[in-house]
Amino acid sequence: MEFDEVILGRRSIRGYKPDPVPRALIEEILQIAMRAPSSMNTQPWNFYVITGEPLDRIRRGNTERMIAGVPQSREFRTGKPFAGPHRERQIGVAKQLFSAMGIARNDADARQDWVLRGFRQFDAPVCVIITYDRDLDGSDDTPFDCGAVATALVNAAWSRGLGAVINSQGIMQSPVVREHAGIADDQVIMKSIALGWPDETFPANAVVSTRKSVDEAAVFVGFE
Repeated sequence: MEFDEVILGRRSIRGYKPDPVPRALIEEILQIAMRAPSSMNTQPWNFYVITGEPLDRIRRGNTERMIAGVPQSREFRTGKPFAGPHRERQIGVAKQLFSAMGIARNDADARQDWVLRGFRQFDAPVCVIITYDRDLDGSDDTPFDCGAVATALVNAAWSRGLGAVINSQGIMQSPVVREHAGIADDQVIMKSIALGWPDETFPANAVVSTRKSVDEAAVFVGFE
């Protein structure tokens, strides 16, 4: 694909085919993603790529703890709840997704099932956990750099026919993830990315989120 096709065409994929993804293809995508810029070339990121039974154990553990009401234990800070226009955008994409899936506002069971999909990594055949070196904890540059590599990863995946969605539900029960992914103690768990072949029959995959305009987002200084 051309660069513009990748950037403008990519969507967050929340429904996947069960087909496995070749390890060689994932390695190729990671190699491309790691060309992302980082502060002073620190390259703080590491990846735990999980599939098969270990991923199934993470799904079960996440779901069981969530249903049991176990408080979330996400290692990377979440910040305060969204408000104002940020909350409006959050609600806006939720409405798009629920409409696509035919989930009514008062259908508590269907909404709960949708939440559980996130804890199950959207049933994708592969999960990529992004971590960073613990001795960099507290640096704002480090999560910024990890965000850059995550963006590069999902775009590289899309350019090769794979779908992905960056999410936090899959890592909110961090002890489960750390145990079954074998994540080293010197790593901080930051984000998870569901990865696989898109199921084009899954309605939510057609959702394209609305974006701010350049006029809303940019201030130009010194231009004629």
